[in-house]
Amino acid sequence: MDFEVWAPRAGTVALHMEDGDGAVTPMERDPLRPGWWRAEAPAADGTRYGFALDGGPVRPDPRAPRLPDGPGGTGAVVDHGLFDWRHPWYGRPLAGAVLYELHIGTFTPEGTFGAAARRLDHLAALGITHVELMPVCPFPGTHGWGYDGVAPWAVHEPYGGPDGLKRFIDAAHGHGLGVVLDVVHNHLGPSGNHLPEFGPYFTDRHHTPWGAAVNLDAPGSDEVRAYFTGSALAWLRDYRADGLRLDAVHALRDDRARHFLAELSAAVDALAARTGRPLFLIAESDVNDPRTTAPRAAGGHGLHAQWNDDFHHALHTALTGEQQGYYADFAEDPLHALAKTLTGGFFHDGGWSSFRERSHGAPLDPRTTPAHRLLAYAQTHDQIGNRALGDRLAAGLSPGLLACAAALVLTSPCTPMLFMGEEWGARTPWQYFTDHPDPELAEAVRRGRRREFASHGWAEEDIPDPQDPATRARSCLDWDEPGRDPHTRLLAWHRELIALRRALPEPADPGLAGVKVSYDSAERWLCAGRGALRTVVNLSAGRAARVPAGAPHARVLAAWGDCGAPGADGVVRLPPESAAVLAVP
Repeated sequence: MDFEVWAPRAGTVALHMEDGDGAVTPMERDPLRPGWWRAEAPAADGTRYGFALDGGPVRPDPRAPRLPDGPGGTGAVVDHGLFDWRHPWYGRPLAGAVLYELHIGTFTPEGTFGAAARRLDHLAALGITHVELMPVCPFPGTHGWGYDGVAPWAVHEPYGGPDGLKRFIDAAHGHGLGVVLDVVHNHLGPSGNHLPEFGPYFTDRHHTPWGAAVNLDAPGSDEVRAYFTGSALAWLRDYRADGLRLDAVHALRDDRARHFLAELSAAVDALAARTGRPLFLIAESDVNDPRTTAPRAAGGHGLHAQWNDDFHHALHTALTGEQQGYYADFAEDPLHALAKTLTGGFFHDGGWSSFRERSHGAPLDPRTTPAHRLLAYAQTHDQIGNRALGDRLAAGLSPGLLACAAALVLTSPCTPMLFMGEEWGARTPWQYFTDHPDPELAEAVRRGRRREFASHGWAEEDIPDPQDPATRARSCLDWDEPGRDPHTRLLAWHRELIALRRALPEPADPGLAGVKVSYDSAERWLCAGRGALRTVVNLSAGRAARVPAGAPHARVLAAWGDCGAPGADGVVRLPPESAAVLAVP
């Protein structure tokens, strides 16, 4: 078998095999690829190996597809051709999708791919089209969010390793569900990160919240770009994932003429053409830059969609009245902000941001921007887990307001996404938890978390200890909840709304330009419409609302609350904290 590694600064490189007699094979420079070393050695699926640079300690292959002992341990060979794929799969496009963000470690108490796969029938019955898995690359310990991974080609062993991920994806495809993987290219975690020993994977030219930036534009960056592009393609090719969610792309600092994201999107589009499957990239970005999803031919990066935090912030502020932090920008008139995101995509489109103390963003063109390129959501792992107590909306809102949120998300012109358990109004928190074996790092994380929230007035003893196993245990879903009211009723409401979305033509309308929104900030009602479809919500806690539906004798397709059909005056009467979806003649 051929082994190769990029180590441009090394004087010698040796391949160490852990199996058999523990052979050590000196590697030779590749004459055709500067900085690369290669060697041949007998190996098969599962063979353990590593590299020693200049006589130093044995390190895992930066491209190791498996790390049986976790970050820092030696790698293992994976023969992807041995896996028995059972379900033919031709893919599901992003347009028309309903996504479901899921964390393997807390979706079930077991926290494994196998246990999660046994719950896929629930998602199929709900009407979900794609499961979006939070990061599954190796990270320290057993339990964590996964954003401090250090091996972007491998799979976390406690979840089930490479074969466990393949079995999960194969099972999802058997249920008709696509799978999106959340991948982190903007930084690597501090524990077990040996990449700097191999080459210039990081650069001091740019800095990020995690320190030196990944090297995308300094000397040696061609190989670093290829490293992350190759990893992305491997998930889509070898694991048959349908798409990738790219974490915090605004931290991918790149001054080259062709941005890394454009290069990556071109490679993914080429793979989609070769495989005949629709493949896509979804960005997380807080810069509100239309270039993120604009076509490459028009000077954009060509990503296929992006999370839209503006929609979340506007909706959250309207539901909760919170005004702290970035919610301050939306607090003056939350319904106006929500209407703006429903019709134009971004709230911050070049105007003033009080939170940032500067103008922010640029406008999307609603005539040319397909609505499905923006994701709409009421909750995500970030927006729950980064709160001091990891409290969900259900911890403070009535079932009626949760139903209003669901109606606005699931009939949105954008691609809707739910966070696991949201469909039944889960009361379990989703808190920040880690499992660092290094006691110094564990203490630093614990103190950092408490110090962060102390600046917002929280007492240290009120902040859950990330290293306490009970913090992760509290964050696991309670699968008994869906069998009890009001959870049962909320679950049925979500199923009804998703079924309507799939049955009606309006959600498939590709543009934002046709969306019309009316609202009354004082009365706290809003009506959003496209074509013959109207979604009306009353967010008031104690007052019924009279909402002009736009046409007389509209038909009620779905309702939360005792909502009657509009009469000849075209007005629908909504009880407090209720919602309805209407079809006008």
